[in-house]
Amino acid sequence: MTFGIPTKQLVRASLGALSLALLVGCASKGEPAYTPKELRSFDETSSLETQWDRKVGDGLGHARYPIAPSREGDTVFAADVEGVVMAMDATSGDVKWEIDLDTTISSALTAIAGQVYLATGNGEVIALDQGDGSEEWRSRVSSEVLAAPQANQQLLVVQSVDGRVTALDRATGAERWVYTSSQPSLTLRGTGTPMVIDPVSFVGLANGRLATLDNRSGQPLWEMQIATPQGRSEVERLVDLSGQPIISPDGRLFVTSYNGRVVALEATQGDVLWEADLSSRHTPILVGDFLFVVTDDSQVVALDANSGREIWRNDDLEDRWLTAPAFADGRLVFGDFEGYVHLIDAREGDIVGRTRVHSSGISVRPVTEGSTIHVQANNGRLETLEVTP
Repeated sequence: MTFGIPTKQLVRASLGALSLALLVGCASKGEPAYTPKELRSFDETSSLETQWDRKVGDGLGHARYPIAPSREGDTVFAADVEGVVMAMDATSGDVKWEIDLDTTISSALTAIAGQVYLATGNGEVIALDQGDGSEEWRSRVSSEVLAAPQANQQLLVVQSVDGRVTALDRATGAERWVYTSSQPSLTLRGTGTPMVIDPVSFVGLANGRLATLDNRSGQPLWEMQIATPQGRSEVERLVDLSGQPIISPDGRLFVTSYNGRVVALEATQGDVLWEADLSSRHTPILVGDFLFVVTDDSQVVALDANSGREIWRNDDLEDRWLTAPAFADGRLVFGDFEGYVHLIDAREGDIVGRTRVHSSGISVRPVTEGSTIHVQANNGRLETLEVTP
């Protein structure tokens, strides 16, 4: 275990080229623009055993749309870029239903309270019945949606690539309010994902600001500049809040930013509790008093959630284009650009398990339930793994 390791400069000249490729969606094979570390042998103390696998349509497409699967109860829901949506038994992989929406799906899926929500490349938001895949409603927002729609009891909140946040009625899809933010001239390809609770929505924006919106009206209650643009070029000045803010049960908000910092805030007023100099465009994960962050060069860092102190750092997977972290039975779970799934011991920071799903790569966050992991590769292969012991 290491403490106080200095943060190295994460923004490299080559990352500028990568950022531009992400902006226009033309990274031909999803490969990093810099040299990833070679995988090395390790003391394997956890094994990953395949339970079942399915091919979900044609996968994420050449643009690598972030179409992450979702799970509720005993059902896993997954989709492909061409509009195929499937519901599968989480234990056996048996297909419960399959539909074709005949439209380009562009967002991750959200399964909650008997419904599945997703969005399309032409700005449509669709609600499906979890039981049979029937369409309950379809609404249009201002532009393409790449972030998973987020729900509370009454609303479905959708963040689109033009910087607008739209609240729809969950029952009917009717528009309730729209919040508009200023967009910088250059942004990463992708948007932040709102964190929605009953009274408010926390929204990270491409201009580096975090807004807290009143869910009754969409009006901001407070806003804060999390990341400040610096440098001469527009690439150097990218400061997107492209991850999802995370809120703790006691009302602390954790926010990551690209070319910026990780910040812990008091959620009611936005008072800063601590900050750490780490650049990340991924959603972090909070487990107990540990906050886990994947940096932009794919180092994995564990922070003390109470103070921001660095507890450990693992750079064994540096530049391997890791996904956002998931958590399965005491281990962190990541996919990488070559299609490997890696396990890291959450307390000690050591790699403890690895398997390969598909050489097309993994670019969306795995979905976990207990010791079960559902991973979707870029070619559409959905594999369910069990962690043992």
